[in-house]
Amino acid sequence: QVQLVESGGGLAQAGGSLRLSCAASGIIFSINTMGWYRQAPEKQRELVAVFTKGGSTNYADSVKGRFTISRDNAKNTVYLQMNSLKTEDTAVYYCHAEGLSASGSRLLAFASWGQGTQVTVPS
Repeated sequence: QVQLVESGGGLAQAGGSLRLSCAASGIIFSINTMGWYRQAPEKQRELVAVFTKGGSTNYADSVKGRFTISRDNAKNTVYLQMNSLKTEDTAVYYCHAEGLSASGSRLLAFASWGQGTQVTVPS
């Protein structure tokens, strides 16, 4: 079982910055995709930024030029640097990863979500 643990959320003023981290733990054979989603009150969860299976990045149009996703493969960790924060960035941010984990001699596909971290940018 692969677990994701997020950190770094909190309160930031409009125009400010926050950095989120997400570390994957478990017996991980490979990670195909890993990234960030968010869910604002009464809205559906949406993609923010993600590393795709091919290693490229996808960003929501609303965060392009403001947010940057990066990763440390050796630590199975992804980061989300959020700059020029806006009130509409207020949401719970979730880390998500998909890949293969090892169980004995078998490889098992996994798709895991973190517990979420609150980001609040007051108006």
